[in-house]
Amino acid sequence: MATIDTVTLLFVVYCLAFHAHAVTIVIRNMHENGSMKKADVMKLKLLHEAKGIENLSIDVLTLHEEWAPPNAWTILPIFRYFYDEYHKTSDWVFFCEDTTEIDLKHLVKVLSGYDHKKKVFLGHALHDTEPSIIHHYAFHEDPESFKFPDFDAGWAVSMTLLKHAAQRLKIDPPDEWFSIDVKHEVALLFYNDGKGTTLTDEPSFCINKPLNEKCASTVQYSVPDCGTVSADDILVAVKTCKKYHDSRIPIVKKTSALNVKHIRYYSDVADNSIPSEFIGVNNTDAGHCAKLRKIIEKFNDEEWKEKKWLVVIDDDTVMNFKRLQKLLACYGTSNPVLLGERYGFGVYYHNHGYSYPTGGSGMIMDRQAVQRLTDNGGCECGSVDAPDDMWLGKCFETMLNIPMVHSNSLHQSYPLQYNKEFLSHRYLVSFHKHDFEDPLEVYKYHLGGVEDTVKSEL
Repeated sequence: MATIDTVTLLFVVYCLAFHAHAVTIVIRNMHENGSMKKADVMKLKLLHEAKGIENLSIDVLTLHEEWAPPNAWTILPIFRYFYDEYHKTSDWVFFCEDTTEIDLKHLVKVLSGYDHKKKVFLGHALHDTEPSIIHHYAFHEDPESFKFPDFDAGWAVSMTLLKHAAQRLKIDPPDEWFSIDVKHEVALLFYNDGKGTTLTDEPSFCINKPLNEKCASTVQYSVPDCGTVSADDILVAVKTCKKYHDSRIPIVKKTSALNVKHIRYYSDVADNSIPSEFIGVNNTDAGHCAKLRKIIEKFNDEEWKEKKWLVVIDDDTVMNFKRLQKLLACYGTSNPVLLGERYGFGVYYHNHGYSYPTGGSGMIMDRQAVQRLTDNGGCECGSVDAPDDMWLGKCFETMLNIPMVHSNSLHQSYPLQYNKEFLSHRYLVSFHKHDFEDPLEVYKYHLGGVEDTVKSEL
């Protein structure tokens, strides 16, 4: 009778221990038609591929399905759900975006090389190169020492780690009111002030490389391929004030205003040399809620009634208008659209909190969204200097039940505040702030405006 020798038995036990036989994939898409369609296609493709992989138990979830808790895009609310629903049936959770490409068979093989019974956190490692305001200047003494994953490349956690995080969150929920950069915030949760789990850089989670024997998942740079919104359909509204007419407006005219057909500078004074229009609200040091509301109401004036998009930017926003035209073409107008870089306020507290489009990167609304907002008489500013972007997001989400749409092409800060590799796969449309990087250089070399700038200087 044949017997199994000790070495063979140990090898079999080893292989079984590390076999990734139960994987849940979460696609972090948005409640927007285009994103939902992409996520649904990804889900069907993955489930089809799974049929050809032996002994694989898989579930694929999207964020527009009923299971997803409020504010699931911040990831932390999901952990409790997985602890309750999946901790006995899944070994790994792999998170990705609707931009991520996945070779499922290769991914399962990669996960099989790690012990899911341990606390494991895998991703394509990024780090800051300078102290970053979007990360609250964490690790400012050595910004490169802390690693966090690029979500678009995909990232994975063992269920063991996820369960531990869920238990911690239940006992000690986060005390941060704002969610700014989710990938960094998730890594901080696992890090647990140095007492927890740090990110393992997994080389098969790739950036700007095709799926092959070295890449189980990847994200690649792509240009929107939905056509181009006519410049005649867009009003660009610049929020400004007399204080910055001489220093900032000339830069706007050399960058964000290039190729724009309809632009209006809304200020606290009328200045024919720009020209600027008095918006009817005195300037405030911060907030600008009343000013934004007036700008939105102006979009209903006879002068602009045929325009389809309202784009509100700060006077120190740097934007490439031609790229914006391509970006907007990917958003249909069958449903109201509020578009921007998504931040969150109070989003960790169950059904409370809301998302909002951070103002410096650009706040964008289609005609239907503007109409819905102005028709709602209850959506008033709490004060003239209330934060305008937060007011806008709260109005849409909590009063109009219209979630904002996030775009990773828009950025609240300047390029040096972001990892270069992270920016390399993004179709960049805007940055914010003139003080820390030369805005003309940002426009030329980060936003692809070299040709436009040369023409404007002739």
